Amino acid sequence: MRARRASSKKTGESTQPRHAELKPFLEARRREIDESIRERLASFREERATADHVGGQDDGEVSEAGVQEDIELALVQLQRETVERIDAALTSLDHGLYGRCTECGDDITTARLRALPFAVRCLDCEEAREADTARHRSQGHRPALFGETSLRLE
Repeated sequence: MRARRASSKKTGESTQPRHAELKPFLEARRREIDESIRERLASFREERATADHVGGQDDGEVSEAGVQEDIELALVQLQRETVERIDAALTSLDHGLYGRCTECGDDITTARLRALPFAVRCLDCEEAREADTARHRSQGHRPALFGETSLRLE
C-alpha cells in the first residue's frame, strides 16, 4: 500500500447512508447496461438475419457490414467489462470495502463513485497513478493493461 500523501484526507462521509444510497445506484446502472447489451445483441441478430435474406451485396457492402459488426461486438464487450466491474463493486460493498481507496484507504467521494461506480482509488491516488503511467510511457516502459490491478479487492 502506498504511503498516505499529505494532501490526502478522510472525506468524513458516513459509510452506512452512503452505501444505502449507492447500492441501488449500482444495481440500477447494472440493469441499464444489461438491457443495453440485450438490445444491441437483438439488433445485431436482426440485422444479420436481414442481410442473410437480402443477399446480393457487393464486396464493399459485405466489408462495411463486417466492420460494423466488429464495432458492435466490441461495444458489447466493453459493456460486459463494465458490468463485471460493477459486480466487483457490489461484492466489495457487501464486504464493507466499497468506497475505500485501495491505495491510501481513504473514502472515495460519493460524487466520484456516482460518476465512476467501480472506482477503486480516490482522485488524488488516481491522479498519482496516471502520472506514474505517463512517466513510464515517456521512459519506454509498457503500461499496465486496463483493469489489470483495478479489480483487486484489497
